[in-house]
Amino acid sequence: MVDLRSDTVTRPTKGMLEAMVHATVGDDVFGDDPTVIQLQEKVADILGKEDALFVPSGTMANQIAIKILTNPGDEVYCDAGCHLMNYESGAPSFLSGVQLRAISTERGIFNPSQLDELIRPNNIHFPPSKLVTIENTHNRAGGTVWSVKEVEDISNFCKNFNLLLHLDGARIWNAAVAANVKVKEWTQYADTVTVCFSKGLGAPIGSAIVSTKEKIQDARRIRKRLGGGMRQVGYLAACAIYALDHHRERLIEDHIRAKRLAEALETLGYTIRSKDVQTNIVIFEVPEKKNNNELVEFGKKEGVLFTAFGKNKIRLVTHLDVNDDGIEKAIHMFKKYLVH
Repeated sequence: MVDLRSDTVTRPTKGMLEAMVHATVGDDVFGDDPTVIQLQEKVADILGKEDALFVPSGTMANQIAIKILTNPGDEVYCDAGCHLMNYESGAPSFLSGVQLRAISTERGIFNPSQLDELIRPNNIHFPPSKLVTIENTHNRAGGTVWSVKEVEDISNFCKNFNLLLHLDGARIWNAAVAANVKVKEWTQYADTVTVCFSKGLGAPIGSAIVSTKEKIQDARRIRKRLGGGMRQVGYLAACAIYALDHHRERLIEDHIRAKRLAEALETLGYTIRSKDVQTNIVIFEVPEKKNNNELVEFGKKEGVLFTAFGKNKIRLVTHLDVNDDGIEKAIHMFKKYLVH
């Protein structure tokens, strides 16, 4: 079976399982799990921040960030297709009482002039403008990468308007490999950053939020309120440490395989611009008179899993459990579907 549904479907590698078995653990709620402490220090160092907090999921990480940066009634600006608006179950309003204001973009990337049109005047009739969020890489836009300059420009705008900036960096590891820069080149401009250890890196679970020591202390309290306090979680932290040490550089392999998929799909007649595929996500439209849900079912029968993604679209995601043979099997299946 070739599973292209997401880069979260991976299984722990042998080395990762060995790291888990040999991990030294404690009680993380009491703050004395040494492996969690090691992970948090490592992530903070990689991202160039003072402190970090290990949490169960990227959604929890994003929502903790919003909670510690805003007050109920504040307005938060984000791309219309971003993860925290579309795939986090309405959590910003439910948990933080904030109002999201979406920015329409073509590739998930907006600029200061688009923000400038939305910022509220200081008037009692309007919600206070408080936070800007960006997603790098951008999932719904097909894994697109924000350039460092684009993030710097947004950061400068935020400073001019006394706004805070949150970076959803669930797949920032992919962005770093694609752009050939260190992740701290982006993260230096954000007040809070979230990263994921399962997307792309292959850990079985876990994300982190990084910021200042003061904000991370606030985040620890919010994590507890949300039920995210974990005990001997060093076993999972060990997997994340292993992933950071062994699985970041290899992400280029996933990007190459995604590009191979995209170019083949374009040649076969599926609607996609293969040159726009930058990382490990491939989104395309099925031809007219074909149906994406039908294609998903056809793929299952042929041993290739993927997901319908919006109206008549399909998303494919490459990862460390898909090799070159798997890519060729998928391409053969997509070719077979067109003539079945």
